[in-house]
This record gives sequence, C-alpha cells and structure tokens, in this order.
Amino acid sequence: MDVVATILTACISTIVGVVVTAVVARFKLSGTKHKAVENGVQNLLRAEIIRQQEKWVERGYCPVYAKDAVRREYEAYHALGGNGVITDLYNDIIQLPETPPKKNKKSEDD
Repeated sequence: MDVVATILTACISTIVGVVVTAVVARFKLSGTKHKAVENGVQNLLRAEIIRQQEKWVERGYCPVYAKDAVRREYEAYHALGGNGVITDLYNDIIQLPETPPKKNKKSEDD
C-alpha cells in the first residue's frame, strides 16, 4: 500500500508541477504580448500626432474637429506611457487658429 501511495503522490506532484509551470509560462507570454501591443499602439499614436502637427502647422490652422481628434490621441498616448516630447507638437496644434487665414485681397489682384 505504501508503494501505491508513493507512486500516486509522485504522479500528483509531477502533474501539479507541470500545470503550474504551464500557467506561469502562459502568463509570461501573455504579458509579453500585451506589452508589445501597448508599445505598438503608442508608436502608432506618436506617428499620427507627428503627422497631424506637420499637416496643420503647414496649413496655418487646425479645425476644431481635428484638434479634438489630436487631443484624444495625445491622451491615449500618455496613458500608454508616452513621454513629453510629443507635448510640444500637441501644443503647436492646439495653439493654431481654427479657421484658415484670410487671404489678402490685394495680393490676389497682383
């Protein structure tokens, strides 16, 4: 009877060890993938904010709907751990007027 109990205990210990190892490995892999997705989204948001800043600063204005979209991107970027480098670009956009600059009538006639 002692032999059966010893074998059963060894089997149960081995199975529990394998299951715990598999669960821990799964969580580590899941955490790694999650971090990779976060980093990817953060980089996409950063690239979009840069693109929007270049676009609107070149045009000299930024409509309110575009400012709202950039604000949401900026908030998500920082929630994902983004640094302050993008803050200057964001502020450039927010400080722009919301309507296109008026063209000078005299310069059009020239």
